[in-house]
Amino acid sequence: MIDKILLAISIEEITECFVAMKELRTHLEIADFITQVQRQQQQFNYQLVYLRIDNSIQAVAGFRISESLAWGKFLYVDDLVSRSESRSHGYGT
Repeated sequence: MIDKILLAISIEEITECFVAMKELRTHLEIADFITQVQRQQQQFNYQLVYLRIDNSIQAVAGFRISESLAWGKFLYVDDLVSRSESRSHGYGT
């Protein structure tokens, strides 16, 4: 049962997303992850959303909405990952 899909805004929320994101971006360390997410949020309108099920984060997506002459307004997905034990449940959709 899907509890909530939320924006990760606070340091606590961003920190909670790290476990899932680390499965996709294995080179990341927690302190660098928090710093980089906050910087991207400020500079590039990066948004980090997470799917919480039974009080546990199961999937994370990072995206930004931008605009260009070539494509007009568009949404670009930078990161999309579900936790390994949660795959094949359709959470990425």
